[in-house]
Amino acid sequence: MLLEKYVQQNNEGFSFSRKQASEFAKQVATDFNPIHDEDAKRFCVPGDLLFSYLLTRYGLSKQLSCHFSGMVSAEVPLHCKEQGNIISICDAQDKVYLSLTHSGEYQHDLTVIEPLIKDYVRFSGQNFPHILQPLMQQHQVMINPQRPLVIYESMALSFERLPTSKVELTLTASSLLVDGKRGNALLEFSLTEQGQLIGRGEKRMILSNLMTYDEVQMQEMITKYNNRKDCA
Repeated sequence: MLLEKYVQQNNEGFSFSRKQASEFAKQVATDFNPIHDEDAKRFCVPGDLLFSYLLTRYGLSKQLSCHFSGMVSAEVPLHCKEQGNIISICDAQDKVYLSLTHSGEYQHDLTVIEPLIKDYVRFSGQNFPHILQPLMQQHQVMINPQRPLVIYESMALSFERLPTSKVELTLTASSLLVDGKRGNALLEFSLTEQGQLIGRGEKRMILSNLMTYDEVQMQEMITKYNNRKDCA
């Protein structure tokens, strides 16, 4: 099982250690954001790990959307709350960190779900620099190298029919809407099975602390990021 080594489960619920969350980010999602480093001061469990946990536990539906409303720290006891067609990940005080809205038929076959998880989180983890840097350059803005902040806001998948074999994800469009020091990025992708289009998806992110684009500083950020990836 793909997530078995990346989550701690008991009768009360589940949690993620720094080591588990960091290894998932680097080994599965190829996401080298410093906030997922095991020794990071402001450590955060990857949102894609939370989403992957729900997909593995509850299955894949024809329509689903996730909204992220808080950053999860390591070792925080979590549980799932089901209300109608909404599944929420909450802590002991019922603070909601992620809400998954689902509808339509379900697919519970892990031989289909786990490859989809791998492809999606790898696509998601490679947003910087491959997708975001050209968008920032186009709009002549960039995240602040001293305080880089990119927040995972939401994602959605919609299938015309549920897959029965491996799904391929392909980026179809990307855009950035800038409002002062805040940017809203939208990434859209297609979902195909054996060459046939069966669905579409999107991911939304918030870029904070935007500043005027500087090519030298941007290249330094990219070099630093790639060096971290090479050394991992």
